[in-house]
Amino acid sequence: MTAFLVGAGVLILLTVLLGLLHILRGPGDAERIMAVNLLGTGGVAALLLLGSAADLAAATDLALVLVLLAAFAGVAFVAGLGAASGRTPPADAADRSTDEGPGAAAAEPPRRQPRAGD
Repeated sequence: MTAFLVGAGVLILLTVLLGLLHILRGPGDAERIMAVNLLGTGGVAALLLLGSAADLAAATDLALVLVLLAAFAGVAFVAGLGAASGRTPPADAADRSTDEGPGAAAAEPPRRQPRAGD
């Protein structure tokens, strides 16, 4: 069973290396962050397989740290895309926040704009 786990871990590490090549020559930012997420997932899988084959409990802890880093990298990438595109919150976002709570403004019915014939 140990030989199977080591073989599977090495195979996953080889695919992670291919993902690393894609990161270095990727065509765009979105493709690169997807390759980074794939790299993180493959790294976690390889760590878990090789850690269980070698009976190392620390490999599980390291795999959990890699999962957290991959999640934060994805969030940081999306936040960076929003900042780079210059997106701002909607103009009425300030009107929605009141002292009565976050759901109070949403409970009011929308006001109808008067028309020229009214």
